[in-house]
Amino acid sequence: MTLTVKLDPELEQSLARRSAERGVPKSVVVKEALAEYLLREPVAAYGAGKDLFGRHGSGEGTLSARRRTLYAAAVDAKQRRRR
Repeated sequence: MTLTVKLDPELEQSLARRSAERGVPKSVVVKEALAEYLLREPVAAYGAGKDLFGRHGSGEGTLSARRRTLYAAAVDAKQRRRR
């Protein structure tokens, strides 16, 4: 894949200097930097737990669709207990 990135002049000079010091193309330096960044960047909450979501379900697939009815029933039951 080819990716075009616009760099400010200072960053471009730093990249060129680092590339020349190591004797590797600029693309190698950019790939290594991006790979390191992606390894240490925290994963989003969904990504961190996606293998856990839905594993321990209630077995009732309609809970979210019936949430208002279920909530109303729970509130009614609580009020009846208080009387």
